[in-house]
Amino acid sequence: MTVQRIAAFSDGNNGGNPAGVLIDDEHPSQEKMQSIAADIGYSETAFAMPDNTTADSDAWRVRYFSPETEVPFCGHATIALGAALAQHKGDGVYKLKLNDADITVEGLAQGQLYSAALQSPPTFSKPADEKLISSLQSLFGIKNKSLDERVPVGFAHAGANHAIIMLNSREALAAMSYDLNEGRKMMTESDLITVLLGYAETPQLIHTRNPFASGGVYEDPATGAATAALAGYLRDLKWPHGGQLEVIQGEDMGSKSLLNATFTDEIGSSIRVSGTTRSIQ
Repeated sequence: MTVQRIAAFSDGNNGGNPAGVLIDDEHPSQEKMQSIAADIGYSETAFAMPDNTTADSDAWRVRYFSPETEVPFCGHATIALGAALAQHKGDGVYKLKLNDADITVEGLAQGQLYSAALQSPPTFSKPADEKLISSLQSLFGIKNKSLDERVPVGFAHAGANHAIIMLNSREALAAMSYDLNEGRKMMTESDLITVLLGYAETPQLIHTRNPFASGGVYEDPATGAATAALAGYLRDLKWPHGGQLEVIQGEDMGSKSLLNATFTDEIGSSIRVSGTTRSIQ
């Protein structure tokens, strides 16, 4: 078994979020997949095998593991998988059967780089309840005066559960800090995969940070699933998105990542999240 290491949503030959990708005829056992993900140490590793429930040669059964647990959907690992499939199988759109949803990823060669675009599972969102808001503000030390009044603290889903906190300044976003163990406890109890903190420089240019304490990761430099959830949430709020969001993530970690989300006005419909990738030697 050879695990590829690919950074998704890179800024050319820099930045991006590293993911492991293992493409094989069969999945290892669940215990082995968890062990491999822990040994690699990236926030997620994607495991892909041919989907035996269909005769479609472009269909794959995919599972995702963080160093500590299995997760239902991971955007950056899906983008990394799309690039890997393009390398091994050629450019094209590949059907992916996840634990709880069926999606697609398109992989394309771009010279020495590869790009990929996923179609997220359906989206769903709602304002967060007072208990969750209190827990989030306490965890991150966020005062009401730092919140973007246009965007209520929310719960958003696009294949996985995320909390959304929009702040009113880039400085407030840069100041993000929290206790990892407390974050793990709060996110686990609240059934959250990550928390997305963001700042809208313009309606279509969003800076984000993404704590992933539920998976034992302090912060991810690029998170496709959370970007899809954010896009769905802002759409539900009638945000003036114009059908597209450009997301910059990872700057405060020294790993600038670029994510693009495109979508229609149809509530609940899939979000297309795309970006470039780079191989990690």
